[in-house]
Parts: sequence; C-alpha cells; structure tokens
Amino acid sequence: MADLHNYTINFGPQHPAAHGVLRLILEMDGEVIERADPHIGLLHRGTEKLAEERHYLQSLPYMDRLDYVSMMSNEHAYCMAIEKMLAIEVPLRAQYIRVMFDEITRILNHLMWIGTHGLDVGAMALFLYAFREREDLFDCYEAVSGARMHAAYYRPGGVYRDLPDAMPRFAKGATKYHSADEIARLNDNRQGSLLDFIADFCSRFPGYVDEYETLLTDNRIWKQRLVDIGIVTPERALQLGFTGPMLRGSGIAWDLRKKQPYEVYDRLDFDIPVGTNGDCYDRYLVRVEEMRQSNRIILQCVDWLRKNPGPVIVDDHKVAPPPRAEVKSEMESLIHHFKLVSEGIHIPESEAYAAVEHPKGEFGIYLVSDGANRPYRLKIRAPGFAHLAAIDEMARGHMLADVVAIIGTQDIVFGEIDR
Repeated sequence: MADLHNYTINFGPQHPAAHGVLRLILEMDGEVIERADPHIGLLHRGTEKLAEERHYLQSLPYMDRLDYVSMMSNEHAYCMAIEKMLAIEVPLRAQYIRVMFDEITRILNHLMWIGTHGLDVGAMALFLYAFREREDLFDCYEAVSGARMHAAYYRPGGVYRDLPDAMPRFAKGATKYHSADEIARLNDNRQGSLLDFIADFCSRFPGYVDEYETLLTDNRIWKQRLVDIGIVTPERALQLGFTGPMLRGSGIAWDLRKKQPYEVYDRLDFDIPVGTNGDCYDRYLVRVEEMRQSNRIILQCVDWLRKNPGPVIVDDHKVAPPPRAEVKSEMESLIHHFKLVSEGIHIPESEAYAAVEHPKGEFGIYLVSDGANRPYRLKIRAPGFAHLAAIDEMARGHMLADVVAIIGTQDIVFGEIDR
C-alpha cells in the first residue's frame, strides 16, 4: 500500500475569494478538509489604539473604514456610545434619518454580499445586477455627506446636516459617453428631493430582488453548492458567538432592532426572517428577505420624514458645532466652533457599551473615558471576528471548493476583523 499523508496548502492571502487579506491554512486529505486555520494580522491597522491618540470627533471617520461595506452602521454604534456617556437625547428627526440610512447601508452590504458570493460560487451575472443598484444608494450617501462611501455623516448628538431638498443631477446635453436622451432618462427620478429619490428606488427595488431570486433561489447549481454546506446548529451558533444573519440562519430569531430596540425601531413595522437548517442556503434566504424588510423600513422612514421637519442635531454647542451662519456672525459661536474642532468633546469619567444590529451581526463599541477629550480605551466588538473563528468547524469534512462558499456565506470583511 502507498504511504499517504495529509498535506497543507495556503488559501490566500491574495485570493479573489478571501474577501480581504485572509491567509487560510488548510490541512487536506485529498480533496477533503481535515482542518482550517485562519491567520489574521496581514491588514492590521490598529484602529483601537489610534482612537486613544485622537479626540472623539477625529476618530469618527475611522469607523467608516472598519467594515468598509457598512459604513454608517459602524458610525452609529460609536455615536451611540458617546451619547450614552454624555446622557444626550438625540432629536427625533435625526433618529429617523439614522434608521433610514442604517437600512440603506444594510441593503448596500447585502448587495455587495450577494454579488461577490455569487461570483465566488460561479454566478457571474449577479455581480453586475447588484452593483447597478449600489450606484443609486451611493448617490444617496453622496447627497447627504459629499462622500460616496466613507460618509462620516452621523455625529454625536444627531447627524451632520438635514436631508437635501434637491437631488444632484447629471449635466444636460450629450457627452462622449451618453446621448442627450440617456442623460434625460438618468435625470428622470432626480427632479425632486433626496426623499423622492429614495422613495422611487424603494418602489423599484422589490422587482430587482425578484430578479436576483429568479437567477439563484431555484437554480440547481446554486443549491448544489449551498444546501447542507457549513451547517451550524442553533445551540452551536450561540456557543460560537454568532450574531446577525449567521445566527438567524440557524433558526434563532435574535435581532437587536427587536430585542433591544434603539433609536425608533420600536415604532416601525418589520419582520425578522429565520432559517431552519443552518446551512449556507438558509443564510442566503435570510439575507435576501432582510433586503425586502429593509426596503419596508426605509419607506416608513421616508413617509415620517416628509411630514415632520425639525432639528437634526442637539443644540448643545459643547457637543455639536453651531450653525455656520452663526459662526460667521457671532463671536461666542466662533469660540464654540474653534474649541470643538481643535479640542473636541470632554466626556466625564465613565464607561459605556453600545451595539447596533449591523448588516453582519452585532457591532458594538465599548468606550472608557478618564475625563479627557479622547478615549482611555476603545474596544470594538466586530461580528465577523466570531464568524471567522468558526471556519474550522464549518469547513471540516467538506471539499476544498466548499471553503469558498463558506467564506461567502460568512460575509466577512477584513477591516473589522483585523482592526
């Protein structure tokens, strides 16, 4: 008999399906995985330590760069932790704006996930479909913050500014790339405000999700690649620290928006989808339904925001800057602005943990203040970290090709794992 040995291979870090710089060391028995050992640290950017050297407002843009697919959700947890320590009540309109953009961010995240997961498993077309819709949502980001991705739009005490009354439009007339008729068609839904543009997107989006499902849900190749792959039982999912769609895919209806409501989620009507088998296919179905539920929430927020004007940030100028017009006309406001920008917020000696139902799971910020204008300690609870830790258990006994499906179903992004 031949003397057979297991052999070890590197999966990544420069691998198109690694979703970041993941070095996965796989111990193989032929084509079957005996052990999977994830190595992280190749990206490490030291966000938690950097935050301890900068004042609270300067650290806010770092949050966008953690999970760089779910930007505003990261900012939300950070702002909530600061608000908890300062005992600030955020204006109601700002809460609705935050919830609306949280759900826009959830759709953005899930579109990225379904496009890349499909691409990993061999479904080429879906990537192009999903990124078509992402462009519209990035236009919403850009309209409120000036940035297409790293918005830094949420601020302690509310949001940076109110929603714009006019949606940016494409320049009229023919260009090298588009005819005048194409430009006019692209501007069709940009004649009103940002809320009108979002409402128009929400009216179209369920049809787009139907298109994704037509391509994938009953596709026999897709099902062969996902059904009964990476099964996690409900008990084991809890023990491993799963949250978000990874936990709900195993049949546990845990969602912070329902179980520990924050902002205005307790005023909104939406459902929490759960799986039954805990496999990759169930997690796919959960995320697809989450996109539909996010669409419902956004429409409710749009309806409320149209009817209810009001302030979008607290009136305490020790926390939020005065309006620009006042800064240019009143000495007191200029001093407030100068102190806030140069020195930041001073938070009394305290500690707080704030968590949001991030698209990938529970994203939490634990802040400790010693009374200075910068955190004494900042700890980030990244949902993807716990999910990646389970990859050994999820991949054992599966084939090499199934590792790609398992990484895809975890929806990992390395910015938050390697913080």
